[in-house]
Amino acid sequence: MKLYVYCLAEDVDEPSNSLRGVAGEPVRRLDAGNFSVLVSDFAAEAVLVNQENAVAHAEVVQSVLTQTTPLPFRFGTLVTEQQLESYLSARREALESKLGSVRGCVEMSVKIIADPDSSEASGPNNNPQTPGTAFLSEKRREILGSETRAAEAKRVASWLEDRIGEVVRETRINTNPTDKLILAAAHLVKREKVPEYRTRLAEARHERPELHFLTSGPWAPYSFANIDLEFKTQFGVS
Repeated sequence: MKLYVYCLAEDVDEPSNSLRGVAGEPVRRLDAGNFSVLVSDFAAEAVLVNQENAVAHAEVVQSVLTQTTPLPFRFGTLVTEQQLESYLSARREALESKLGSVRGCVEMSVKIIADPDSSEASGPNNNPQTPGTAFLSEKRREILGSETRAAEAKRVASWLEDRIGEVVRETRINTNPTDKLILAAAHLVKREKVPEYRTRLAEARHERPELHFLTSGPWAPYSFANIDLEFKTQFGVS
């Protein structure tokens, strides 16, 4: 029997009997010194990736977020109890430091989207080209478009940092823009600063009406945990 691991946290209550995790299994708390890990039993060899299981995982983590700030594991993390105990023992100091870095915080996320510039749309080509020339021309347009998007993403990221940086403890930005998505950012924000964060973000939206903002949160600090990668590196588990 393996364990499905949800998150690691300090000062978390024993889960209620009504809380069900992945595959409908009851969730329990395993204590390990100054912190605890929420787990449930899991009999299969792999976790089915579907909406029901994804929602169950998120609800368990979110139940902890109402009490304290957890370090969430990646969806689908399965381990033996021995592996879990070994990991917690070997990484105790690092985990305590990581918990300290997110203590009292939540993750807020924002995606900034813009319509593609109409001037970049390619019109009819009145100059006949050979297949080779046409291929090279298209590649050149792709490269120039990618460079333009990357430059715009940097400008918008810098502008956003100027507007909300004072209330953000840490930032993670996706620097791989697409035709419409300029950037996707995750912000680590102190709980008491969330109202101010939202106010500043609203002011930024009014300042740049040509940009579309998709916001969500508060969430557990998924983007700032990194413990699933450490675990996979140490044990090579899924």
